[in-house]
Amino acid sequence: MSGTVSPEVLRGLFLFEDLDDEKLGWLSACGHVAEYPADGVICAQGEPAEFLYVLLDGEMVMTQNVRDHLVEVTRTDRAGTYGGAVQAYLGDKIEQRYQHTLRATRPARVFALPARKFATAVRKWFPMATHLLEGVFFGMTNSRRVVDQVERLAALGTITAGLTHELNNPAAAAARASAELGDRLLGAQARLADLAAEGVDCTRLGALASLRPAPARPGARRSPLEVSDAEDELADWLEEHGVADAWDLAPGLVAAGIGTGQAEEVALAAGGHLPAAVRWLAEVLEVAQLQAEIADAMGRITALLDSARQYSQLDRAAYLRADLRELLDSTLTMLKRKIGPDVTVKTDYDPGLPPVPVYAAELNQVWTNLIVNALYAMQGSGTLTIRTARENDHALVEIGDTGTGIAEDDLDRIFTPFFTTKPVGQGTGLGLDISWRIVAGRHGGDIRVESLPGDTRFRVLLPLTER
Repeated sequence: MSGTVSPEVLRGLFLFEDLDDEKLGWLSACGHVAEYPADGVICAQGEPAEFLYVLLDGEMVMTQNVRDHLVEVTRTDRAGTYGGAVQAYLGDKIEQRYQHTLRATRPARVFALPARKFATAVRKWFPMATHLLEGVFFGMTNSRRVVDQVERLAALGTITAGLTHELNNPAAAAARASAELGDRLLGAQARLADLAAEGVDCTRLGALASLRPAPARPGARRSPLEVSDAEDELADWLEEHGVADAWDLAPGLVAAGIGTGQAEEVALAAGGHLPAAVRWLAEVLEVAQLQAEIADAMGRITALLDSARQYSQLDRAAYLRADLRELLDSTLTMLKRKIGPDVTVKTDYDPGLPPVPVYAAELNQVWTNLIVNALYAMQGSGTLTIRTARENDHALVEIGDTGTGIAEDDLDRIFTPFFTTKPVGQGTGLGLDISWRIVAGRHGGDIRVESLPGDTRFRVLLPLTER
């Protein structure tokens, strides 16, 4: 303690400038001046809230410890800036502890007003404002808790619907191929019986069974016109060699890699039994193709489940080093259903970016919120760009869209709880607030936004080292 502050000095602070002489005199008598050296702690988060501190001169920083991560809230040298027991007016309705830490960043003087005196002044001088502030405090707290839960459930519902939709296609393909596979196996057995009935010996059957379609050349993909020409050529060859239904058999054989060269090998192995051998071969190749379809469908299902596991991080510890590319790709997979056919997705991942210490499942919610907002802004048409890079000692994730942009007046408010630019019923105003709390509060990072019509970018910065 180093003395008192005169009423005239207090009147020069924006916090007290509208008070009359009597009130300023009362404050001057109740409070005192406290001096702190550079790096001196004015008040510490978690300790009993005993004073309201108002900066007279110098500089101070306000920080919060959020789950063992120190987050800088604000840094200022503006006289009149305050902190400490700012909720003293609530009295015993809440536990009165400092919600933040104030620290002098260079030698500073502050006006220290006892919390009880501050509470008395607010209640006595501004009774209506006190009731309003109480209502806002408790109302916002309850609303935030409820809507936060709804927002998280809505995000989960979006992901669940997308995953169900994506799983439905390969599952249906696998079921269809499996149903056809049984019929084709019976057909192949019947064709094999036909060959035996025609007296084909075991040597020729063995030669036929050993035939394999020619493997496709790497990167070779025939155009529809080339496929059509190959089907016509094979059908003509089969007709010339007495195979009935040649035009029905040719498309399936060509799709399996059979051409006239392979047909010559079949004729050589079958001897005089080419028609029956071709039909048997067509059935066998159809079986192989259906098996390949089932394997492909199951591979797609496995990949989707891997993406879901990666998205939810169910098999990982809460906090560990993760590859941001994997997290972003899994989120894109989960949101595939919401990405319309007229939206182009471009990714630009820095291959040299190391794994980042993160709460992976929570970060995936951030990616979900930012990507869904970008898709909404583009209204079904545009380019979604996702980029990673390194900026000094931080990893950068940039999510951009070509939508209408954010109005300049709204840029400073988009991370404010319950603020939304979406129509009533389409947004809760907590998506970006939740994202900011996850990035800044949980990870000690930052979210910034740059927006012009046709070019909006959310930039997420995450520390590369554990805090």
